[in-house]
Amino acid sequence: MNRAVLFDTGPLYALADPSDQYHRRTQRRLEQLAAQGRFMALTYPTLMEAYTLVLRRLGVEYAHRWLQELLAGAMLINPEPGDYQIAVGLLLRLADQPLTLFDTVAAAVSLRLRMPVWTYDRHFGLLGVERC
Repeated sequence: MNRAVLFDTGPLYALADPSDQYHRRTQRRLEQLAAQGRFMALTYPTLMEAYTLVLRRLGVEYAHRWLQELLAGAMLINPEPGDYQIAVGLLLRLADQPLTLFDTVAAAVSLRLRMPVWTYDRHFGLLGVERC
């Protein structure tokens, strides 16, 4: 079993923002995953998307502390060039859906590494990835 769980921006941001509607739910789920021996992984594009949200909504100082804590505890994955090609293919195949390139890149990495994605975004189901 792959012990890593690929984080999407939704749960990542919810952990960062105590006022987020999913904050407590996300904290409980993170504790469950840790008890199962699972650990956090995320792609660099997801990190950039989440950092931008934290920066804009919670401020510069908070964003810098959040980033330092995250970098100390998460496995970061740099997508391969082929992941981006697959991501664009997913966007074009599902052109009627409001998918982001951030999400389709994460889906491509998830499929390649056979790693489940922790997301609150229903669109990941359309992308064919395992969700947790």
